[in-house]
Amino acid sequence: MPTRESALSDSSTTQPRYAQPRYAQPRYAMLQTMAQMQDAHNTLVHAQWRTQGYAYYRAIWVECAEMLDHFGWKWWKKQDGDLAQVKLELVDIWHFALSEMLRQDKLQDAVADALYEVDAVSGETAVSQTAGPSLEDSEERFRLAIEALAAACLRTRSFELQPFVDAMAALPMTYDELFSLYIGKNVLNGFRQNNGYKSGEYRKLWQGREDNEHLIEVLEGLKVAPSELPNALYSALQQRYDLG
Repeated sequence: MPTRESALSDSSTTQPRYAQPRYAQPRYAMLQTMAQMQDAHNTLVHAQWRTQGYAYYRAIWVECAEMLDHFGWKWWKKQDGDLAQVKLELVDIWHFALSEMLRQDKLQDAVADALYEVDAVSGETAVSQTAGPSLEDSEERFRLAIEALAAACLRTRSFELQPFVDAMAALPMTYDELFSLYIGKNVLNGFRQNNGYKSGEYRKLWQGREDNEHLIEVLEGLKVAPSELPNALYSALQQRYDLG
């Protein structure tokens, strides 16, 4: 049975090219952690991932469309938005965004600064509000933010940070939340690869539910130190997967 440690043992020993993070402030250490995990996962997929010409920008705009479906936009049918799934889709986009910035050597301290500033945004105009006259306007604001992110990817064939930050603010989603969900989804992505995702052997449905649903449940139930989270999460996912 593959383990998380064995999966990463053959990863590139080269550290992600990240411009001198100021570790005294958590925001920079958090970005460095995510950069290292993304580099390890990408290396698991292909040892020379930086030079393969993968279209990360295309993956981002496709994820934007999937996110809008989870959020709801169709006027001709009733849709109940799933904010938990929307946030996971935003985290999926962040995986591809990190990959693009790492490949282009654009992962600078300013990225962490921009993400950190989202925490200061007032929730009064956010779609997580459950009442108030501005709810409909805030929902449309989020939809427009996602469309702007997709449009930027299509226009530049790359990733631009500001539209992503705008989408986080419109939801809202804090930097801490992005970080914790990123750790969870990164572990799940590695778990998928270790269990035959690339070869088509992986089962995405466990006990009749998608693995993302299991991930959210496990994350909510785990009470461990941040440093222990990746290994504890991997073990919990493996236990559920083995049940069929």
